[in-house]
Amino acid sequence: MLYPVPAVMVSCKRPGEKANIITLAWAGTICSDPAMLSISIRPERHSHDIIVETGEFVVNLVSAKLAKACDWCGVKSGRDMDKFKEMRLTEYKSEYMETPAIDESPVNIYCKVKKIEKLGSHDMFIAEVIGVTVDDKYMDEKGRFHLSDADPIAYSHGEYFSLGKKLGSFGYSVKKASKKGSGKVKKSDSDKVKKHDRKTAADKNKKAKAKK
Repeated sequence: MLYPVPAVMVSCKRPGEKANIITLAWAGTICSDPAMLSISIRPERHSHDIIVETGEFVVNLVSAKLAKACDWCGVKSGRDMDKFKEMRLTEYKSEYMETPAIDESPVNIYCKVKKIEKLGSHDMFIAEVIGVTVDDKYMDEKGRFHLSDADPIAYSHGEYFSLGKKLGSFGYSVKKASKKGSGKVKKSDSDKVKKHDRKTAADKNKKAKAKK
C-alpha cells in the first residue's frame, strides 16, 4: 500500500442531529480544475450513511496538537457520543454548508459529493470542493498560507508522524541558481491564498477563507 498518507478528520451532520467526526487515512486530491478530492469509508461506519444522505462533508486537516483527538475520533463511534463535546472541539459554522467544520483545524475543506463508487471494503466518495477556510495565523503579510507552521501530521502503518524538514519545492531540481543580488525568486500565484478576516463564534480567532 502507498504510505505515508494524510490523516484527516471529516465532519458530517444530519439536519436536526449532532455533528459527527470520522478519522480517515484514505483521502486525497483527485483533480485540480475543478478542485476535487475523494474519501473512502467502510459502509458500516456511522458517518457513511450520514454523508450518503446529506451529500456533503468537511475535510479538516490535522495538526500535531490535534493528533490525540484525531486518533480518538477514529476509534470511537458517533452513534454513542458527541465527539465534538468529548474532545472539546468547536463547531465552525461557514457560509458554504450546514455541516460544521472543526474550528481548531488549520484548514477546512468543504465538499459536495458528486459520485459514490462501491469498491469493496470501502465506498469512495468523489466530491467537488466548494470552499476552504484557513486559520489566518498561518498567513503571512503577503497573503501566503504556510501550512508547515501548523505542524501537519501523516499516517503510516498504524502510526502518526510529524512532517520533517523541507527538502525543496516543485521544480527546484531544474531551477537555475540565482546570481547574488538578483533578488528573491517569485513564488507562483498557486502558492497564495486570498485573505478575508472572519471571527469565529467560539474564541474570536480570525479565519481566512479562499473560495474554490
